[in-house]
Amino acid sequence: MTSAESAGPASERTTMKRGADRAVYDREAIRSILDAGIIAHVGAATEDGPIVLPMVYGVRHDELLLHGSVANAMMRAGRGFDVCVTVTIVDGLVVARTPLHNSMNYRSVVVRGTATVIAGTDEKAAALQVINDHIAPIWDTARPPSDIDLKQTMVLTMPLTESSAKVRDGDPIDEPEDLELDHWAGVVPLVTAWGAPYPAADLRDGVAMPAAVEALGGTNAHPLDDSV
Repeated sequence: MTSAESAGPASERTTMKRGADRAVYDREAIRSILDAGIIAHVGAATEDGPIVLPMVYGVRHDELLLHGSVANAMMRAGRGFDVCVTVTIVDGLVVARTPLHNSMNYRSVVVRGTATVIAGTDEKAAALQVINDHIAPIWDTARPPSDIDLKQTMVLTMPLTESSAKVRDGDPIDEPEDLELDHWAGVVPLVTAWGAPYPAADLRDGVAMPAAVEALGGTNAHPLDDSV
C-alpha cells in the first residue's frame, strides 16, 4: 500500500463529515473490517426505484465481489452502474446515563463505485470461490458448480478505491453534569460465534463433515446429531 492510499479519503463522497474523528481511510484497516464481516447491504437504483439487499460478498486484492441470480433486478441494475455497499459489525451496546446518549460500538465500511460483470466462465468461477470461501471454505470439498449453475449466476466486481470506514469503541460519552448521577453507564459486548455444526436431515450415513466446516463451529456435537 502506498502512503496515498492510507493518507485520506479517496473522493469527496467518501469523506466523513459527521463523526469525522471516527473516520478510517487506511486501506489495510478497511480490508480487516471487510474480512471480519459476513453480510454486505448493497444499494442500487432500479427501474422500480432504489433497493437495498443483504448479500454475501468476497474481497480479492483491491476489489469487492458480489453474486446473485441473473434474474435479480438489483444485480441487473448494478451492471455498469453506480452502487453503494455497506458492511457493519456491531461489537457492543453502549449504555449511557441518559437514553439519548446510548450508542453502539461498531466497525462499518462504505464502498461506492461502478459494479461491472465478470463474464468469462473461468473468471466467474474463480470469483465465486473467493465469495464462497469468505464464509465457508468448502469449494474444494463440495460438488463443483455446473455449467447451468454458472449461467444462472451473475458475479459483479467493484473497486475498493472509493471506500471509507467508521469505527466507534470505548465508553459512553455523557454530559459532564451527569457523571455524578446514580445512573449506571457501561458497555455490553456483543460476541457472535458459529454454533456446533449438525448434519442435514437427508444426509446419507457415513458422509464425513469437511474439516473446514468442523473448524467453524468447533467439535461439540449438536443435540440433533446422533452420529457423534
